[in-house]
Amino acid sequence: MLSALILLPIIGATLVCLLPSGMTSKFCRGVCLVVTSVAFLWTIVLAFLFNPKDITQQFSEFLPWIDALGLNYSLGIDGLSLPLLMLNGLLTCIAVYSSDENTQRPRLYFSLLLLLNAGVTGAFMAQDLLLFFLFYELELIPLYLLIAIWGGERRGYAATKFLIYTAVSGILILASFLGLVWLSQAPSFALETLDTQSLPLATQLLLLAGILVGFGIKIPLVPFHTWLPDAHVEASTPISVLLAGVLLKLGTYGLLRFGLDLLPEAWIYIAPWLATWAVVSVLYGASCAIAQRDMKKMVAYSSIGHMGYILLAAAAATPLSLLGTLMQMISHGLISAMLFLLVGVVDKKAGTRDLDILHGLLNPERGMPVIGSLMVVGVMASAGIPGMVGFISEFIVFRSSFAVFPVQTLISMIGSGLTAVYFLILVNRAFFGRLSEQVLNLPRVYWRDRIPAFVLAVLIVIFGIQPGWLIHWSEPTTTAIISVQEVVATVSKK
Repeated sequence: MLSALILLPIIGATLVCLLPSGMTSKFCRGVCLVVTSVAFLWTIVLAFLFNPKDITQQFSEFLPWIDALGLNYSLGIDGLSLPLLMLNGLLTCIAVYSSDENTQRPRLYFSLLLLLNAGVTGAFMAQDLLLFFLFYELELIPLYLLIAIWGGERRGYAATKFLIYTAVSGILILASFLGLVWLSQAPSFALETLDTQSLPLATQLLLLAGILVGFGIKIPLVPFHTWLPDAHVEASTPISVLLAGVLLKLGTYGLLRFGLDLLPEAWIYIAPWLATWAVVSVLYGASCAIAQRDMKKMVAYSSIGHMGYILLAAAAATPLSLLGTLMQMISHGLISAMLFLLVGVVDKKAGTRDLDILHGLLNPERGMPVIGSLMVVGVMASAGIPGMVGFISEFIVFRSSFAVFPVQTLISMIGSGLTAVYFLILVNRAFFGRLSEQVLNLPRVYWRDRIPAFVLAVLIVIFGIQPGWLIHWSEPTTTAIISVQEVVATVSKK
């Protein structure tokens, strides 16, 4: 059942590649959309079949692969990975739908999108350290090509910078994984065979440092963040949607699955430093966002700040805070995807993202009133306005973290206020006031451009009003992870 989520996009990518060379971009997009829609619907089926009360890996698949390396094809999902799988499926469908009908080299473009989906899906389901690493590296190749070929003027620079940073990330993660297996004398790379609690604390800290920096580059956390704004600015809108909405979550998922879960004693030891690191990322991301004049770059820096909230909650390591990390991942995925979609529409129709040029886009006659209204919804959600998913996720993060790290939590709350500041600057300059003379003759915005953002806006409101629909899948799993950590903490104190 799980392999189908990986095989479907791979088979779809193969079919798209085999299409005749004269096939139109619109047809290739249609084929790709069918494949991604089927894969997304399959994740919905799995969600209905999923038993939230079962904290073990469900729908498990196991196949011996390379015995000499201890590598097995092992898949499974739990309450931590299932919501992220559905998010990946949804945003991939939206990215395909939002792709330009006149895309150059469409067969390659849509094949790479499908391979990217397969790599991310496999990483979220992998129950073997080496298998996770293979999928983690697999998604790097198509994403690099998608930026390098279909990006903006400085696409080569941005893609190369992304490649170098992610390669370093992969090296650190692989070295840490090899250390976990060899030093714990595990018979294979399977997660269930690892016994890391017997390792000395100094060894655990060294391995955890490699995992933190490796996944910290992917998240990204300050000071490993510099690749992200460049990648977002040069990437096309659909790629920015996937990058912010899904791919950054591989970093936070990796921290929870392979850092907090495997090395709980070391995690407890460095938790205060992690909370401080989170504060730095939150404030730095918000401060840089305020200084931007490019709408897309502003949203990119806001992602850096909001990913810091996830680290803060993870550092607190309580059942409620771990649930907050998952809620914040889903919340950020939906909101950031919506904002990048809307910025893409503005850039496509107005020909610029410069806040010094754009004014009055909410003009009901010659502007973009619907796009502007959706943008207001998106920035309100990102700023944590009640009734939207951004509010409930940040509330859970702050509520749970305050009991453990009150000072760091209070300082991080400043970042939430700064979010309202820089997004108010964006909305006020670009959408209010008199329509700028440079963009008087705007092309018409069709419903095809509005539908993806509208769908995300509906989900943002629905999950903001009824967050229990997300929480019930994950609460038993997050509670079980923290209960193990609490046992380790008790033993270590003795």
